[in-house]
Amino acid sequence: MSSNATGSFTVGQVLTGAAISFPKREGFICAATGRRPTFRQTNERCNRLANGLLALGLKKGDRVAFLCSNRVEMVETYFAIAKAGFVGLPLNYRLAPVEMVELMRAMDAGTLIVERRFVDALAPHLDALPKLAHRVSFGDGASFGIDYEALLDRSPAHEPDVEVDEGDPFYFNLTSGTTGLPKCYLIRHYNCTASCSGMFISLDTTRRDVAMTVFPMFGRVGFGWAISSALFGIRNVLVNFEPDTVLRLIEEEGVTMVNLVPTMAAMLLASPKVRQHSHASLRQLVFAGAALPEPLRRAVHDGLCKNINEYYGMQESGMLTFSTPEDRQFKPASVGRPTMFSKVRIVDGSGRQMPPGESGEILGSAPAAAIGYYDNPEKSAQTFRDGWVHTGDIGYLDAEGYLFISGRLKEVIVTGGQNVHAAEVEETILSFPGIVECAVIGLPDPLWGESVTAVVVPAGDTQIDGEALIRFCHDRLAGFKTPKRVLQSEALPRTPTGKVQKFKLVEQYAKAGG
Repeated sequence: MSSNATGSFTVGQVLTGAAISFPKREGFICAATGRRPTFRQTNERCNRLANGLLALGLKKGDRVAFLCSNRVEMVETYFAIAKAGFVGLPLNYRLAPVEMVELMRAMDAGTLIVERRFVDALAPHLDALPKLAHRVSFGDGASFGIDYEALLDRSPAHEPDVEVDEGDPFYFNLTSGTTGLPKCYLIRHYNCTASCSGMFISLDTTRRDVAMTVFPMFGRVGFGWAISSALFGIRNVLVNFEPDTVLRLIEEEGVTMVNLVPTMAAMLLASPKVRQHSHASLRQLVFAGAALPEPLRRAVHDGLCKNINEYYGMQESGMLTFSTPEDRQFKPASVGRPTMFSKVRIVDGSGRQMPPGESGEILGSAPAAAIGYYDNPEKSAQTFRDGWVHTGDIGYLDAEGYLFISGRLKEVIVTGGQNVHAAEVEETILSFPGIVECAVIGLPDPLWGESVTAVVVPAGDTQIDGEALIRFCHDRLAGFKTPKRVLQSEALPRTPTGKVQKFKLVEQYAKAGG
């Protein structure tokens, strides 16, 4: 129980409340299955799943991994875990199977809930997890472990008899790691519920709105839209991003708002169906995950929706600032001002707060923010200090409190809204025969924002087969981390102290068109 009140604000209560307040209202529209459950039906199925897992012997605090695309079972799994007090591990289906298995091993997951479309790739590696006691599967394909629907059918629909507090752990969220496994940080019930309303309030949400979730729900943003739609009692169209399908569903379901990354918007505008389907229902679009280039902003304004919102933050911090169309009229280069209960400050290398107009590292503080990485005290000490999240981004605040971003301290490549840490890719490339040095950089790309590019220095007269190197990386890394191009160089530009000057490589190859 919370020490500050007679009750606590937990994730499971959001759906329970929606079932009470909006029992017959359609809650989720699952594009993959055609299901359209009400909030009451969704709540009952979540209760059945939670009670079914408890009947298998799971107890509060047990770790449950789940692997699913954007379909209603993903929503059910999140809320069932919340109600039963389990700790979730949503797996990024873009990772290689061996990466997923290592994450399950590191997080000590004893149960796996999996969509059958992923079973063929993942199953051969699961023998490496002797502690994986239960496997539950759903969707098209051959049976694998316990059938999900059969488990629900034999389980009661009452609320699970588990005491859950807002300070309890809810799930491990993953962010790209610099080497080895992605970093995990723990989201508590408080972090999740504290962050689910801010943006929807900024968007002037009403019960007439219809949301669409295209961000993968294995990540924080995707599930954030699901829990927020339950909190506000609005319909949410769950769909795996495919431009023609998204355009069709916007028209058919009367979608009024959707969160995109710039790459998604570019794909929608490039689709021949953009002129065949009406998107007049769109009241506003929200962008995050990467900078929205001005030419694309104008194209979105003219071709999709005139009301464009943006927000800024890390996965670890949650949303820190929000920029409305009105803000853009006066501060077109800004990412907005801090949201309610969020704080932003700018510091120099010694931690001294910078005055308005002067650049430094961006620090953020918010109720949604995590407080550390799992089992990684060194990295936690670097990122989470004195109540602030150190973003690694460089920027400044003006006199009116608007935030402007000017660069990154960290070597992160943002491709299609996904963060890729260069060091992880470089470590893989250096294990390829014949390469003595390499530098992984992001080159400008009109579709992806940045394209992961490997600049390699071969040993002696060796000629590196670029396609073979790309295949080598693809077998060991997630697809979005795999270099799209391999460039050979006789040497890498370095500072007098030996540090590779990657900005020179970016300038050289961007100017030469790669």
